[in-house]
Amino acid sequence: MDLFLDIQIEKLSPPIQYNEKILLTGSCFTEHIGGRMDELKFPVLQNPNGILFNPHSVCQSLLSYVQPEIITQKDLFQINEIWHSWNFHSLFSDVDADKALTKMNAALNEAHTFLEKARWVIITLGSSFCYRLTHQAVLANKNLKDIVANCHRAPAHWFEKELLTTEEIKELLENCLKELKAFNPSLQFIFTISPVRHARDGVVENNRSKARLIEAVHFITTKFESAYYFPAYELVIDVLRDYRFYDIDLIHPNYAATDFVFQKFKENCIDEKAKPLMEELKKLVTASKHKAFHPDTNAHQQFLKTHYELAKILQQQYPFLDLKNELKYFTSSQLK
Repeated sequence: MDLFLDIQIEKLSPPIQYNEKILLTGSCFTEHIGGRMDELKFPVLQNPNGILFNPHSVCQSLLSYVQPEIITQKDLFQINEIWHSWNFHSLFSDVDADKALTKMNAALNEAHTFLEKARWVIITLGSSFCYRLTHQAVLANKNLKDIVANCHRAPAHWFEKELLTTEEIKELLENCLKELKAFNPSLQFIFTISPVRHARDGVVENNRSKARLIEAVHFITTKFESAYYFPAYELVIDVLRDYRFYDIDLIHPNYAATDFVFQKFKENCIDEKAKPLMEELKKLVTASKHKAFHPDTNAHQQFLKTHYELAKILQQQYPFLDLKNELKYFTSSQLK
């Protein structure tokens, strides 16, 4: 008896190679895929602006990496003693405006340099809902009606909630891809829709929001040969479709669900030749996190030496890998 509905996933062609740079941006679900790829030593850059949900903010951030403009204090606003930017996540905010600006400008410059050499951009869209500034946003330092990437817990009356139309999302994505391809013609795009439920919008409104994203993304994948859709949303909602695979908040997919999605991503989007190396690196990274109860024993010292040699061999065979943390751990933990 089949307990899960199976879905056919079109394989990514050409697939992702180990030495190809990957920029990931979008909702918090982006970090489930990006975090695993980072741990397995793929060259990734995740969410340079922090977590973003709506297509407007995602596209705006991506285009800001093409030709970064220096952010100055006039681009910030202060509320509850903290300096924020409407285009960045609160992780970049600070009580010191100069420190906030340093973090934001460094992120833009890093993203620009990375995108120049990147092969892949993975975009995870979370919601068609966006928030525009109202005339009551007196401290905003931004044009009225501008869409914000993050509300920073500002007063609710500062914002007007809006559901973007499918046509608006199509236009945003199409223009974004055209400009990114002009900047770096070798870029390939992978789109996903986040399976995170935006429960505060209501179940019906959440479904309307997701439907618009799905329709717009499929329009893009038919128009651009360089665009591919990976069905992360369908894998959770239609294949797993059980609250056992959600966190206690019943909104966010849990570890079992995100791991299931990543295994499908690995199966369909990553080059077969890369998979043995992924397994070797998984063992190595797991070993580097091992906390020994008796670090002075011969057995543990041999464990460290064995894995140090493995890390050294892999570094020699694959110079593009960054194993400095693992090499440092296996050497610094050995008895002198």
